[in-house]
Amino acid sequence: MASIYQPRPDVSFVALRTHLQSLPTPLLAPRKVCDPSLSDKIASLYLHPALEALLHLLNHDLPSAHFLVRHMQSPPAYEGMYLHGILHRIEGDMDNARAWYCDVAESEPFELIWTKATEEERQSVQGSEKKLPAQKTARDFLDRIESLAQSKHGDRGPLVEESRRELESLLRWCVDRFGTESCVDATQVWVQPSQEISEKGARMVTGSEGFRMF
Repeated sequence: MASIYQPRPDVSFVALRTHLQSLPTPLLAPRKVCDPSLSDKIASLYLHPALEALLHLLNHDLPSAHFLVRHMQSPPAYEGMYLHGILHRIEGDMDNARAWYCDVAESEPFELIWTKATEEERQSVQGSEKKLPAQKTARDFLDRIESLAQSKHGDRGPLVEESRRELESLLRWCVDRFGTESCVDATQVWVQPSQEISEKGARMVTGSEGFRMF
């Protein structure tokens, strides 16, 4: 009879996190996964999907991260929605990154990292043709990455540090919120996509908004 128990992972969350934080911080679209051998080790921890996705991101494994966050694209899974925006940011799809950041701009994790928007900031994006997060620091961050990607020149250092701050701050928030215990039945945290998200996904698949890169 097959065992009903999950095998014990051969590496701890703390050890994996420490190793991943020693790797280069993802900023622009990576050419390859940093360490392909870590993908299975990350999955073997059966973490909350948002935490697992973050570890995959730190390993520059965008497909594995996207597989997880595609099930968390609507409220109340704001952390998954935020991660979707970060995925698009790293990929270089800045308009979609801005739209996802806008959708979570008033959520707890986003405000923790980029602060609560002022009334002046909220008014500054009202009437914009594109969806934009109200927080100017977040908008400036995306603009600077986009400029770097387009020009291929500029000082990457401050942007890499800001990317590290964003990822590690969200990682700490997720650890505090969800813990690092096994979450074997991840269906408990999946959410059905809203009509807006479903329609957006359909437009991407049919080509009117481009094809997904993941």
